[in-house]
Formats: sequence, C-alpha cells, structure tokens
Amino acid sequence: MSIPVVTVGQSREDVVGGLERLHGPVTVVRRCAELTELLAACQSGLARAAVVADGCEGLTASLVDRLGAVGVAIIALTDDADEAARLRGIGVASALTGVESAALAGRIAEAVSQLTGAATVATSGSGLGDTSAALRQRPADQAGVPPASGAGKIIAVWGPAGSPGRTFVAANIAGELAADGKSVLLVDADSYGASMAAVLGLLDESAGIAQACRLADQGLLDADALLKVANPVTTKLGTFRVLTGITRADRWTELRAAALSLVLERAKEVADVVVVDTGFCLEADEELSFDTMAPRRNAATLRSLELADTVYAVGAADPVGVPRLVRGLAELELAVPNVSPVVVMNKVRAAAVGRSPERQLKDAWGRYGPSAKIEAFLPADSAAADAALLGGSLLLETAPDSKLRQAIAKLVCAPVQQSSRSSVFSSTPRLQ
Repeated sequence: MSIPVVTVGQSREDVVGGLERLHGPVTVVRRCAELTELLAACQSGLARAAVVADGCEGLTASLVDRLGAVGVAIIALTDDADEAARLRGIGVASALTGVESAALAGRIAEAVSQLTGAATVATSGSGLGDTSAALRQRPADQAGVPPASGAGKIIAVWGPAGSPGRTFVAANIAGELAADGKSVLLVDADSYGASMAAVLGLLDESAGIAQACRLADQGLLDADALLKVANPVTTKLGTFRVLTGITRADRWTELRAAALSLVLERAKEVADVVVVDTGFCLEADEELSFDTMAPRRNAATLRSLELADTVYAVGAADPVGVPRLVRGLAELELAVPNVSPVVVMNKVRAAAVGRSPERQLKDAWGRYGPSAKIEAFLPADSAAADAALLGGSLLLETAPDSKLRQAIAKLVCAPVQQSSRSSVFSSTPRLQ
C-alpha cells in the first residue's frame, strides 16, 4: 500500500528525489514551501505522512495533535540533538538531515504504523476534549530521556453551573491530601472563571497553567520546569504546589488539549496526586466553528475528565442545585462515557432541603436521580467557609474541627492526619 507524503523545505530537494527514486511504498504527492502550506495539504486529506526538512522549530504539540487527528504522522530532519529531544517530547519522529532515502522511507512507514495504532486506542474513548484524543506516548528507550514513572493519580473535581463549590472543595482536597503526607499538585484548569489563586490568597499576576501549557506545547516542559511555574502553598500540616488559572477569561485559548495532556502527564511524574479544578461546561464545541483547527474552549475540562483516575461530581444541595447536578451527570455520561463519578452533595442544610436533609436528599435521589448514588454529604458551614476565604486559607487552618473539614478529609483520606507534614522545598524533582 502506498503512503502519500508531503514535504516542506526548499533546501532538501534531494529528500524528494531520493524518495521518488526508491519506487517503494512512499510516494511524495506535494512539496510545500512552509508549514502553513503543509498544514493545509494535510487537512485536505492529501497525505498520511509529512516530512519537515526545514522549519521544524515551528512544530508544537498542538500542531502535532491536530495533524494526528487527520491521520498524518510527522518526521522531522535535524542534526541538533536538543531539538531532536524536544521533538520526541511532542510526539515527532526525527532523523538526521543526511539520512539515506531507504532509511527515511522506513522511518515514515514506522511512524504511520505507530500513529495508526495510537488512533485505534483513541477510538475506545470519547475523544471530545479536542479533535484528537490520542496522546502519542514517547518510546521508553529514548536516549537521554528518563522513563516516566506514571505513579501519580489524577483527581478531577467537576460540577455543573451555578457555583456548587468546585474550587473550594478542590483546594481543601489538596490540603487534606498534603496533610496526609502525599505530594500534591493542584491545577486550576477552569477556562471560564479560574479562581484558585483567590481562594488560596495568592497573587494573581501570572497563570501557572498557561505557562506550563506554553512550555509543553514547545516540548520544553520537564519536571524542573513544571516545579518552577507551580507556586508553593504552605499550611500548618503540609505543603503542596498549585498551577494557578488563567488571569482573564479571554486567555482560554492557551489551554489547548494537547498541551494540557502533556502537563498532566508530567505532573504525574512529580506528584503522588494531581488535583484538577475543572470548568463546568461539557459541550463539545467543535460544532461552533467551521475551522477544525480552532481551539476549543471546553477542551481543558473534557481532557481533564478523560485523563482522571477519579472524578468528584459536586452539586449544591438545594432545589436548584440538585436538578442541575442530575442533568449535568447525564451530560457527563455522554461527554465522557468511561467516567464513573463520585457524587458529592455540597452545602447540605436543613433550611434548603428540610428536616433530616441527608435522608431527604437520598430519598429524592433514589426517585429522580441517576443510577450513580450519592457518596458523600458535605454540610453547610458558612462561618467556617467564609473565614477560610477571607483569610485565603484552608479549613484545616481556620476551622480544623468543623464538620465540613472532617467530611472533606473523610472523602479523600480518612482518618484525618493532624501531625504529618510535607514540604516542597527539596532538591529532588518530586513534590514532597
């Protein structure tokens, strides 16, 4: 079977000629002058592989992800070892500029075969985080690149519209896990109303998640770089790091699915637990744009949910919040079919539900709610929550004995640890 290939780079005419003289499985169908022309050719379905002889410094994770979505593998030619390592980090195969035509044809066939296998795996998931759901894994035997441990777990905290308390719960989950002796990285991936910095009393001058995504998109995000852009948050029982959210809503284009996938992959290497505060909207907004290359505003939320090991679905326990959660869970099932959310009722109080609020909620949920049962009830404690928000602190500091704090701790790490400590100030690349 012939593999149609497009190339870019006027200075490497011998690449095209050499491949054409082979009369093998590789056929050059177009020579492009620049990456934008190559991109257009690939988007039209003209090719299954692209050889970048010049301009490989313009390749990013987002571009590679988009080309992978239309089934195009990329092979870049470079003699720079550092550039080759960067390209491998974003899923691009590389070869030396003087590579023999037969060897290059073999690399092209291998890259296409690997991409086809990755796409097959991707079809088993929802793929709604972006137009391509597969993040191609880097080979474990890459020279100079240590293998990822993959030991970290991802917890995503999601909830429907209406301020059910996602961010507050996510922040306190991170604090409780740190108090329990875990190394924790908290990520604010809300593309609508990022507010983790305000909850934690941090200066909202830069967006750590945007910086991390930018480095990941360029293939420059390693453990040290990730730790540099993550802010330390120290409490009396432990310390964790946080990637603060975008400082303006119009910066959502910086949270592309491919780059965020790389950020979360790297985060799992440096933390035992990665807690992600997501946005509320689950709409697959590809339908909103005629440009299939356009970024998707909800990609950050959908990709975080797709990659999460545990998803907490937080809803407000009141006559408005409960129906919103029921509808939201139905949308979640459609958007990310493989997820099994842990349903959490927040702000539980008799004034909004009636006497014996937990029993009332269980009965109503059993009659009208989805199949997933309510796993936890977080009692309303406005005094404790207001004190924490006012001081930019967590419940374990401002109200350590409150029932709300105890309920959150029980949800993620029971029993509550009162004396264990952790620190991020370490010479090793792991969060401790």
